[in-house]
Amino acid sequence: MTSTNRVVVTGGSGRLGRNLVAGLAARGHEVVSLDRAPSEELAVDGVEQIAIDLLDADATAAALSAVRADALIHLAAIAVPFSAPEDVIMRTNTGLAVSVLGGAVDAGIGRIVAASSPTVLGYGNPAGWLPDRFPLDEQTEPRPWNAYALSKLMIEQTLAMLRRRTGDAVRYAAFRPCYVIAPEEWAGAPTQQGHTVRERLADAALSAPALFNYVDARDVAGFADTLLAALPEIPNGETFFVGADDALATRPLADLLPQFVPGSDALAAGLTGTAPAFSNAKAARLLGWRPQRTWRGELAAVDAATGSPAPSPAAAAAHDRKDVPV
Repeated sequence: MTSTNRVVVTGGSGRLGRNLVAGLAARGHEVVSLDRAPSEELAVDGVEQIAIDLLDADATAAALSAVRADALIHLAAIAVPFSAPEDVIMRTNTGLAVSVLGGAVDAGIGRIVAASSPTVLGYGNPAGWLPDRFPLDEQTEPRPWNAYALSKLMIEQTLAMLRRRTGDAVRYAAFRPCYVIAPEEWAGAPTQQGHTVRERLADAALSAPALFNYVDARDVAGFADTLLAALPEIPNGETFFVGADDALATRPLADLLPQFVPGSDALAAGLTGTAPAFSNAKAARLLGWRPQRTWRGELAAVDAATGSPAPSPAAAAAHDRKDVPV
């Protein structure tokens, strides 16, 4: 059973943040959201919102001291690669990490979690990229090639720096959420890249840049709740991939990855059926966490609720490419 905590979430007004804050509040936590502007969606019982510039280290430290929290989850960042100049992304994301995570330590917060990104691994590098194996996991070597991915790796390194400073008096963890899909996006709202889920399924080229990874935002909230409870017991400073049990694709990745990751034929050969490119086995092993949602189940629920199912992604893909989906 989850015990009630007072949890600070930075970036709580953001796309993932809103779902994380709501999910933690629904599980009985008192949640304080720190962001530049409050969200109307979070005007609910159990949630306090504070408008703040988190790059202002003094203001952040004062706010973190005032809220007297048990735990902090740091999400605030420029969230999309190449959505701002590279130097801006680097300064912003690393500056936020030092301001927020360092401020949390100074405020005496005993459990500190930060969101990183699967992009730290370096896939999509125009100069070429191959891992040593699939599925990818926490032992896969990070090889960032852009400022966003590097800034996320620096967030992980900031946690490691602080752990060296505090030892086990403070408990730390980082997590790398896969491509987040919010509840409304199953019903047709645009995803982070502007396409619908069904469009991403129908055209493999849309999901290929993320290696077909995804996770439901509500499952991220469940992961965060589980992680906060487990932090005192698991090894300190762990990093976790947080992803669905399957790939966001209508065909096996053994077939798809070689089309988009040159030279990956042999490495991807074991990703048959619905197997994803990213493993969530570590979260299952150390935390007992498993995702509860899949794209097939969520789209089926939408179709059942509307009573007028749209053409299946597999059928759309077959029609567009004139192939036979597996």
